[in-house]
Formats: sequence, structure tokens, C-alpha cells
Amino acid sequence: MSLSPASVSNSESSAKRRRVSYPANANGSTGQDLGPAPPTPSGHIPRRGARACTACRKGKNRCEGESPCRRCQLSGTPCVFEKPEKKTSFSQGNAVERVSRLEGQYLVIQSQVIGMQSSLDRILSALQSNEAISGGQASFPPNQAPRDFASSSRSAVGGAYYPSSDERSPPPGGQPRFPPLPGFAPPPHKYATYGIVASTAPSSEDESEDTLPRASLNAPIEALQGLANAAAEAAAAPLTSPRQGASQFALVKKRKRAEPIPRNAFPNVIDKGLVTDSEARELYHIFFSGCHLFIPLFDPAYDTYEGLRERTPFCFDAVLAVASKIRAGTGPLSPTFHRCLEEAQGIARSTLFGPIVRKEAVQAMLLLAAWSTNGWLPSGHAMRMALDLGLHRALEKLADGSAKQRTDEEERDLVVSARIWLCLYWFDHQMSLGTGRPIILRDESSVKHCRILLTHPMASPTDVRLISQVELISQKTQIYETLSPLNGQVSHSALAFIRRANTALDKWWQDCDELHRATMDEESLLRKILAGELYYAKLWLVCVALRGASWEKMPFEQRELAFQAKEAASNCLATFLNSQSYRAALRYAVHDSLVTAAFSALFLLKMANLFPGEVDLAGIQVQVEQLAQLLSEVAAERYALTLRLMLANLRHKMGIPLSGPGQPPQQTPLIDNGNGFGQQAVQQPMSMDELGPWPTDMSVFNHMNIPLWLQEAGLTDLGLPINGSDGVLLPWAAAGWHPEMAMPEAW
Repeated sequence: MSLSPASVSNSESSAKRRRVSYPANANGSTGQDLGPAPPTPSGHIPRRGARACTACRKGKNRCEGESPCRRCQLSGTPCVFEKPEKKTSFSQGNAVERVSRLEGQYLVIQSQVIGMQSSLDRILSALQSNEAISGGQASFPPNQAPRDFASSSRSAVGGAYYPSSDERSPPPGGQPRFPPLPGFAPPPHKYATYGIVASTAPSSEDESEDTLPRASLNAPIEALQGLANAAAEAAAAPLTSPRQGASQFALVKKRKRAEPIPRNAFPNVIDKGLVTDSEARELYHIFFSGCHLFIPLFDPAYDTYEGLRERTPFCFDAVLAVASKIRAGTGPLSPTFHRCLEEAQGIARSTLFGPIVRKEAVQAMLLLAAWSTNGWLPSGHAMRMALDLGLHRALEKLADGSAKQRTDEEERDLVVSARIWLCLYWFDHQMSLGTGRPIILRDESSVKHCRILLTHPMASPTDVRLISQVELISQKTQIYETLSPLNGQVSHSALAFIRRANTALDKWWQDCDELHRATMDEESLLRKILAGELYYAKLWLVCVALRGASWEKMPFEQRELAFQAKEAASNCLATFLNSQSYRAALRYAVHDSLVTAAFSALFLLKMANLFPGEVDLAGIQVQVEQLAQLLSEVAAERYALTLRLMLANLRHKMGIPLSGPGQPPQQTPLIDNGNGFGQQAVQQPMSMDELGPWPTDMSVFNHMNIPLWLQEAGLTDLGLPINGSDGVLLPWAAAGWHPEMAMPEAW
């Protein structure tokens, strides 16, 4: 029996209005004879979600929602209802985490939008300034600064500018003005990335050369600076044809492969006529006779005299300034030194508010920091300059085996960049540990591939020392962060850590000495420096552990540590004094190397004060006196005077008379005063023979000028001072000397 479409429609409508059930009769059939019913699947039929069976849903037909439906009964199709998929429900914890993550992403996007807005404002300012310049307004030469708002006249002398005589004179109120600061205006370089070899390939397969790379999303301001430069260039160029305008638009849109480094903004001292070529060559030879061994920044085969002079006037002038100071020795400083230092420091000040375009500027700033009496600030500026140039990514790019083939120039650029970054990383950490200041740079991943530099074809002979210094400073950083918070509480776990640290230092020396042995004999200077650093690191390890420890209540374990440190200090001094090459090289040494020797000697003098009957007093006096004499010969009077002052104090306290030339110190009977110190009945005042030829004014030995660590109350403190070398040595002002390499004190 066939049903018409109308009847089917009417039946469907009635079924929709009311649900009709057909009770089964005894034969198992419904009230209407529709034939045998197909088997129905058992199970729950969903009332919401999937109300149509599978067959009706595929045919896009209306379904009754009952199992089996009428349409499947008529067609003989199995009537199957699928269960709807359960919606994923988020727990409250997941929801909170997701909201927190979205808030963080919102804050990042907000900061990037603010940076983009400031960069767009800079673009508009650049376009307006270009229009103003083209309209006839005056512009300033690269080496001349604009007049200030007070219209004060400035006289240009050799590229530097000085305040006029009216500015130098004190105002009517009597308050003197700041001293004149020679300087240079920032060079007219645009804001762009002139760093190490930039990646010109797309970040992924779905990027093209004309799109903004995904990597730039992590640094939107830097990317927009490049776009701003391109927009300024396009706006400044005259439009001669529609095609040229289209090409300028493409210049803004298309991403450049490499930013060419602009020309040098400043001339060097030879081009300015301040130093002759023959004298400059002499100073260059002095610097590369020993200075580059203590700060291994250069490759003598690449950084030749002509190469440095042509590439970087900043670094060239800094090299000549350092060499002039070394050449002067204990004599007066020459006019060449002042000229070169003035030029180098003037260019250094111009880098504070201008973009850095050459990695050699980082080298120059690090040189000024290394041979200055206070290198903390210039070394921090050098670190920022290096990060701005992207030097911290150089080692990672060298280690990337999947990178595209680089040219020799690009490979050299990466090697030099990696060398500068490693030296800066080591020097910055050394400055922090040596002065008690917090370590700013915490990213160790930027130096984890340091040993790749040793096997590179463009490696320098001093790279082996640089790698050893970086690996040593990593161990010293871990030691400091572990032991410093203990404040002298040497527990069993701390003692176990100290033993492991000593073993690790021995392992470090064995590995690094093996690297040195490949190209150097046993008496070579770099191997002697490496041995001295091992002994000093072991001394420094114990002094960090004993910081704040009380000598009167020192247990047996701490006492044993103190005598271990005494042996390390004695071995360190022996390395200095017994190596002819090391003694000769001290004239080139930087502050950290001189502190290594001076602190070792001072620690021995303290041990002699605390344990006079258990140490070799005569041997300690000989070592300290020889070191003081050596330091006085290499223009390190500040360190030598500190040693002589402590040695004279020990002799007076122990009643030891001053020995004659070439004679060992003589000991006289001591009277025990009950607190472990020996003291002669009557003490004579210190004489000039004991303290050396300087200073002429004995008032510098005022009690307030001597650091607490050196005073009588601090003789029982065997720990490292909290302010590092500043708490060990006499201050420069107290010692009566003016720091030659220091910046002018205008603030």
C-alpha cells in the first residue's frame, strides 16, 4: 500500500503535534499492518542535542524522534540515534590559569602597542625635521654640538667643546660651576640595527621576503625603528616619476637584508694632528706587548695598526691612551696620554645618547673600564652597548650548524663579536664579585658554547685564556651565591660544599692547563697566570665562607680552612715572585690582577697576627716586602703602600726590627698580652723607611682613612670584606694620588 506525499506530510504533521504510540498486538505488530519491524538498538535515546536518527539526518528529513521512527520503518532502514558529544568542561583551576595567561598576553600586547605608538611619533618627528631642514633651517656638523638654551658660547678645540670663560667663572653668589667637560655631540646616525650578521631568511616556510618576520614580534620597537628609517629615506628623496615613488614605497615595505655601517663620525688622534704616526706605532707595540694578555679582546693578526686606525678611531685612541699610561710607569704622564684619553673619553660620552654602530665601540669602552680606577660604570655601559648590537647572540649563531653558508667577512664578524661578548661577560661578573655589588647579567646560555671559539680557524692565541676565565667565573659565581648567605656559619653541609668546590677548581685548572699546554711551555706567562688564578680562587673560596666568622669562637673546622687559605695565599705570592715573565708583565696588569697579589699578601699578614707561633713570620715578611717593592716599580703605589703599612704594623706589634737591605727580618722576644697577640713593651712610630718614599704627608694615615678591614679591630676578620677591594686597599684620596684614568668628577 503506497502513501501519497500529502498523506505522509499530514501524518508527519500530526506526529509532530502529538506523539503517537502504536501498541503491539499479540503477533508483535502494531495497529497498522506495516510489515515486520526492523530490529531496534537498545540504549538511551537522547532527548536534546541529536533528535534525528542517522538516516534522517543524512537525508535532511524531519524525524519523529522515536525509536524506530516512521520513515525508517517504511524504508526498512535500521533506526540508529547517535549520542551527542559531551562538551569539554573546564575546571575552576584551568579557568583561572587561562584567564591569568590571557591577562599576561594582554599586558604584553599593551606594552608593544605603546612602543609602536612612540615609534610612530618618532617617524612623524623625523619626517617633520626633514621637511624643516629642506626648508632652510640650519643643521649642525657631526662633531659640533648645538648651542644650549642659554645661548652660551662654546669654543671648539680639536673636535671637543669647552665652556667659555664666562661659564668657567663663578657666579656672583660665589658657588663655583661644574668643571668643564670636553665632549662630542652624538654622531648623526639613524636608529637602526648595525649588529652582528642578521638573519635574512624568513622565519618559517609561510613567510616571504616582503613580510615582517615573526622574530621581530619579540622586539617591535627595534623593527619599527628600521621602518622609520626607511620611511624617512623615502620621504627625504625627491619624487621625479610615479615609478620612482612606487620604488620608494617598496623600499618602506620590503625588509632590508643588511644595514650598511656608516662612516666614522670622529677622526683619530693622528688625523687630528695630536699624535705623530711614529709615536702612535710605538704605543701600539707597547699595548700588544702585554696589555692584551690581561684583557683578551683582540687578535693581533686581525687587529693590526692599520686595521684599528681605519676601522675605529674610538678603540684606536683608547689603545694609545692605555699604552701611554703604561709607558709612563712611575714617571710623569706625557701630554700624549692626556690628548689620547681626552679624545677617547669624549667619544665615550657621545655614545650615551646615540645609536651604536660598531662593535669596536664596545672594545674601546671596555678598555677604558679595565684600566680605570673605577670601572663599574663604564663596564655597565659597555654591557648595554653590546646587548644593543646583539653580541650576546654571536656564539649561538657560530654553533648553529644548520645556518646558511656565510662569507669570510660574516664569519669574522661573528668570531669578533663572540670574543667581545665573552670578555665583557667575564669582566662584568669579575667586577661584581670584586666590589660586592649584585650581578646584573644572569643569562648563562649566552656563553654555553664558549669552547667553540678554540677550534675555530679564526681563533686568537689569547682565546684560551679567555675561555678559562669565563669557565672560572661561572664556578666563582656559584660559590658566592651558595656561601655568601651563610654569613660565616660554616656547617657540615657548607664544609662538604667547600671540599667539592676545591675539587672542581682543581679539575678546572687541569682542563684549562691542558688547553694551554698544547701551544705553550711550562714557564709561559699565560700558564703562570692560570696557576696564580687557581691559588687565588681557593683563597677567595675560604674568605667567602669565613665572612662574618668570629675568630675567638672559631671551631677546629674553620681553623683548618684558614690554614688551607694561608697555603693558597703563599702559593699565589710565590707564583708572582718566582716567575720572571709574570714579574715583567705586572706593568701591563689591570686592577683585578693587582688586587689578586695584594689581597694574598694581606691575608698572610692577618694570619701572622692571629697565629704568630704557627706560621713562618720571616718567610711571610720576605714575601710581602718583595711584592711591595715589585708593585712600587710598576706604578702600583696604592697597593704597595697598603702592604707596607700592614707590614710595619705587624713588625711594631711583634717587636720585629726593620732588617737591612738584603738581610732577613730579625725576631725579638715577644710579650704575650693575653689575647693571642705579641707586643713589644715600647713601640716606636712608623718611619719613612718602613713605608717607602710616599706619601710625603703622614696625615694620610688618619684612622678614618684606613679601611676597617685593615684596622686593629678588623685584624681578626679573615673573611672577604662586603665591599670587596674597596675594603682592602687604601682609598686613592687617602693615599695622596689622583686616578689618571678616571672620568672628570663633575657630579
